[in-house]
Amino acid sequence: MKPTTLSQLRQWKQEKHKFATITAYDASFAQLFAEQGINVMLIGDSLGMVVQGQDSTLPVTVEEIAYHTRCVRRGAPHALLLADLPFMSYATPEQAFESAAVLMRAGGNMVKLEGGNWLCDTVRMLTERAVPVCGHLGLTPQSVNIFGGYKVQGRDEVAANQLIKDALMLEEAGAQLLVLECVPVELARRVTEELTIPVIGIGAGNVTDGQILVMHDAFGITGGHTPKFAKDFLSEAGDIRGAVRLYVDQVAQGVYPGEEHSFK
Repeated sequence: MKPTTLSQLRQWKQEKHKFATITAYDASFAQLFAEQGINVMLIGDSLGMVVQGQDSTLPVTVEEIAYHTRCVRRGAPHALLLADLPFMSYATPEQAFESAAVLMRAGGNMVKLEGGNWLCDTVRMLTERAVPVCGHLGLTPQSVNIFGGYKVQGRDEVAANQLIKDALMLEEAGAQLLVLECVPVELARRVTEELTIPVIGIGAGNVTDGQILVMHDAFGITGGHTPKFAKDFLSEAGDIRGAVRLYVDQVAQGVYPGEEHSFK
């Protein structure tokens, strides 16, 4: 089996082939996801909440992401792995270099960081130093204390235009993927059309090039609060493998996410 590459994702975007991605934290699930056709996985700082039981992603460390990246890599040797740079691990370019080196050595293929144009120098320098970068705009969970909670972003015209500007600047700086979280569908469409790099949505409608879900949300393990964009594929499919296949198929067909999972 050939490794999944960024050039493949760009080709999928050109061919309008929508692809499913998912968070993974351990070898067993990583292997299962790969066997059911998910070739792109994120070792997300969401592990702070779904694995560690914290009330935000802020306590997660670089070493914890590295540990889970090593686990996932063993389970999915050919997958394209995105590793999250946790809170305050990329506040300066030098910090970003050190953190990214740890995650790439652990088996990551690229790092993901949250934020707009203030990160352009960091993105450019990481790319120059052979570290591929995935951007993350919209609802950026590490900024929960600035936002005052987990809220939809980019609803007014000023915020929407700023987000588009940030996305274009990140792409120009060398970002090769972009995650868009909790933004109105129309804004997600504009960003996806304006960028040449693939855009992966979560709570951004079915108009992006790909989708991502926290794996627990895909199986209905939501701890009491179910995000609007989540769907319990397990209850519909009846078993875990079937749930993953259903997710992959519904993303490819543009059936998921539906209107009921999206923001206007």
